[in-house]
Amino acid sequence: MGWKVVGTFPPEIKKCILIAAPHTSMWDFILGRLAFYRFGIKVKFLIKVELFRFPFGGLLKSLGGIPVNRGKKNNMVDYVAEQLINSEKLIIVITPEGTRKYNAHWKKGFYHIALRANVPLVMAFIDYKKKEGGVGGILYPSGNFEEDFKTIEDFYSGCNAKYPEKYNLSEMYKDKHKKIV
Repeated sequence: MGWKVVGTFPPEIKKCILIAAPHTSMWDFILGRLAFYRFGIKVKFLIKVELFRFPFGGLLKSLGGIPVNRGKKNNMVDYVAEQLINSEKLIIVITPEGTRKYNAHWKKGFYHIALRANVPLVMAFIDYKKKEGGVGGILYPSGNFEEDFKTIEDFYSGCNAKYPEKYNLSEMYKDKHKKIV
């Protein structure tokens, strides 16, 4: 397909939140899964519960899917943090945009999960312009979301989404004073 996988997944990291961005197309999932196979890492991922209906439910579970009901409060941050704390090895992929549609603000749950579970954030990316994807940065959350998010923004600022109009980071990156919620 002409794509290149870049970077390496740090072998010393056994538990983490793997941030996957940008996420504007279902192709991001497919290309990301191929890259994770190439890295030789087994991942679990959060995905909306509606996709677990027939015929995709069994396939999603076998690929590592964890259903999320986005329509109600369910303490998902606490649940995922506990899973990480109680596991010897667990890599959970989260797309902070929370949707393939345009979203004005990234969700903060990925950060709070990593902070509560005391695990790093590993930054994975996809870049359609360069036709490459991979892993590039590691961030141990400090507890200061806004400072840490500057590091995350800097990492993702050069990534080109399949559908750039659905990717919000470029707007947030231009306006450092915008409140992140």
